[in-house]
Amino acid sequence: MIIGHLNALPLAGLPAALREILDRPDCSLAALAARDDGRWQPEGCSWFCHIGPAQTQPQAQRHTEYHHQWADIQVVLAGVEIINAGMQSLAQAGDEERKPDLYIAPGAVHPVSITLKRGDFAVFLPGEPHQALCAADAPMTVRKAVFKVPRALLEV
Repeated sequence: MIIGHLNALPLAGLPAALREILDRPDCSLAALAARDDGRWQPEGCSWFCHIGPAQTQPQAQRHTEYHHQWADIQVVLAGVEIINAGMQSLAQAGDEERKPDLYIAPGAVHPVSITLKRGDFAVFLPGEPHQALCAADAPMTVRKAVFKVPRALLEV
């Protein structure tokens, strides 16, 4: 897991491939916030981004997920959410694959908890468990940009 703010990218220590994505002018906080909701994939890019609203919930109601083939860059564009995370793979044979490459880790323990506000981001590499959209105080609607970056782009 890597955390940072879009207006302070050098402090995040991002791998080069992720830094190149977030350094793009069309990935600035202002550009992302102005973009319409939906899927966005710049021409010639292997990564894509979903932008739109989501509802936070109490932690007990949120699932923990991980991916094998994609890294997530989760950026809060409006609102506040808590993301809980683990630092070790929880992958077990038989974990539910709810969507392609979206695995659910039942009974997960989360030693890390971060609060994300406008412009903050968290990166979850393949295998890293994360429980997004947990309510900070009370459930609320947040607006997020979730980048999906293929594993192959991260491997050198």
